[in-house]
Formats: sequence, C-alpha cells, structure tokens
Amino acid sequence: MKELATRALSGAIYVLLLIGSLFMQETSFVLIGILGFISLAEFSKLIKLKSSIQYLIFLIIYVGVWFFCYKSNHSTSSKAAIQIILVITIFVNLILIKDLFTTKKIPLFQTKRYIVTTFYLTSGFLFMFLVANFNNEFTPLLLLGGFILVWVNDSAAYIVGKNFGKQKLFPSISPKKTVEGFLGGLFFACISSYFIALLTKTLNFNYWLILAIIVSVLGTLGDLIESKFKRQAGVKDSGVIMPGHGGLLDRLDSIIFASPFIYLFLRITTHVS
Repeated sequence: MKELATRALSGAIYVLLLIGSLFMQETSFVLIGILGFISLAEFSKLIKLKSSIQYLIFLIIYVGVWFFCYKSNHSTSSKAAIQIILVITIFVNLILIKDLFTTKKIPLFQTKRYIVTTFYLTSGFLFMFLVANFNNEFTPLLLLGGFILVWVNDSAAYIVGKNFGKQKLFPSISPKKTVEGFLGGLFFACISSYFIALLTKTLNFNYWLILAIIVSVLGTLGDLIESKFKRQAGVKDSGVIMPGHGGLLDRLDSIIFASPFIYLFLRITTHVS
C-alpha cells in the first residue's frame, strides 16, 4: 500500500508539473529542456557513454533551434535545419526499430552511441517542443494531447493486458506486454482522440484519430526499444528520480520516440490541407 501511495504521489507531481508548465512558452521550453537533460544523463549511463559531448550537442541543438526559430529572422535556414534533423531522426528511429526485431543486442559502437543520443533522444525532446510551437504558433494543447494519448494507451494496455492478456507481444524484451494489452491501449487511445479533438479544438477528429494510432504504435515501439537498452545494461529502471516509477526516461520513452513522427504528420497535413 505504501509503495502504491508513493507511486501515485510521484506520478501526480510529474503530471501536474508537466501540465502546469506547458501553457507558457518560456516555461515549457525550460521544463522540456530539463527533462531532456536528465533523460540524457540516464540514457548515457544505460549505454555506458562516459563523455560530456552529448550534453553539449543537446544544448547546441535545443537552444539553437529556439534562437533561430523564435529569436531571429532566419526563418528559411531554420526550417531547412529542422527538416534535415527530422529526416535523420526518422532514419535513426527506423534503424532502432530494425535492431529491435533483428538483433539480440542493439549494436553500440562508439559512433552509434553519439548518433542515438543525438537523433533518438535529443531530437525527441526537440520535436516535443516543436510540436507545441508548430508553425511558429504556440499551441501547447497539441503536445498535451500527445501526452494524454500516451497516458491513455499505457494505462489501458496495462489494465487490459493484466486482466485479459494471454499472447505475449515481445517476451524476450518485455515479458509483461501482451498483444491483447497492446490492442486495448490502441482502442482506448482511439476513443480518447474524439474527446481530445472536442475539448482542445486544435485538429479535427480524423487527424487526432490518426495521431492516436501513431502514438500507440510508435510509443509502444519506443517503450520496447528503451526496455531493450535496459536489458543490455542489466538494469530494471533507467534511474531513481521518480519514486515508484524509476527514471524519467522510463516515463518519457514513448513520447520521445513518437514526437518526431507526430511532427512529421503535422507537417504533412499542413501541406495537404
């Protein structure tokens, strides 16, 4: 009971802090940056990257995009830079998905350690911020909607999987995940997309429904990829910063992996609308 109360309290503080900071551009920028920095430290420990270069890269990319997008007039060059980062990020994430299914261990030679810290983790937080500031317009409800889809998907997958799960989804990486749980999470995320569209008035229901599918599928893959990194490192949690939950990376792995694809979808819909 005490462990459950601790888990509930730390989870509530995390959610309230996140939601409370999202509605001002400056505070959302700072909080996402802090979450990214802590998650980067946890991830660097997982992959045994004993260096400080990845932190410098994080600051250059994250603060650099903020400056060129919102504090200067270099709109054309900044858009081109973001497009290049997006393409590389999607490519690296696809490689991680390939590694998830085709290798017993994700190859982690030194160069790849820097590649994944930059274009898997750092980019994930960059695109979280860019989703909340899509088309240079501060729209925090877009990012909040993404987080809600993740929370609904995770909660429903756990409940459905615990009560009805029989067929393992990926037993070698995450023995508790089931196919039934995954489908339950996807189903309830799709249901919740209707209410997100209704309450946020940001995108129409069709777009939020597609985003629910993107978040559920890619968020689950992101969770599995982080679990594989943890198994390789021989640890249960990425950190201890959240009592009862583990590390920040454990809570953010789904949205980190999904956010570049969310941003890509938003870019595509902008051009076809």
